[in-house]
Amino acid sequence: QVQVMESGGGLMQAGGSLNLSCIVGGLEVRDYAMGWFRQESGKERVAVACDSRIGQTTYSAQGRFRIARDNDKNMVFLEGDSLKPEDTATYYCAVSKYGFTACSAPSMNYWGHGTQVTVSS
Repeated sequence: QVQVMESGGGLMQAGGSLNLSCIVGGLEVRDYAMGWFRQESGKERVAVACDSRIGQTTYSAQGRFRIARDNDKNMVFLEGDSLKPEDTATYYCAVSKYGFTACSAPSMNYWGHGTQVTVSS
């Protein structure tokens, strides 16, 4: 049974930094490719950052986001900077069973319920 839970969202300041956490139960994140996605109200879910090589950020939206891992705690993180109001969205942590070549939502198999991030203008 796999469980994914994000945390760290809230009200952020434009130009500031983002640090979101994701704890995963039921599997060891050191063995799986990961992704972070976001969804604005009324829009499709899109990729923010992916780590398909298990330890390297292989996709970064606008070059401002990256994935980090703490394997001892079985956690992954989303780090971002130069936040913009258009970064406002619900952010989701996701796990891929088989990895991927493209950072896309269909490649992911397990999802958290999301954490809301609001960037002030």
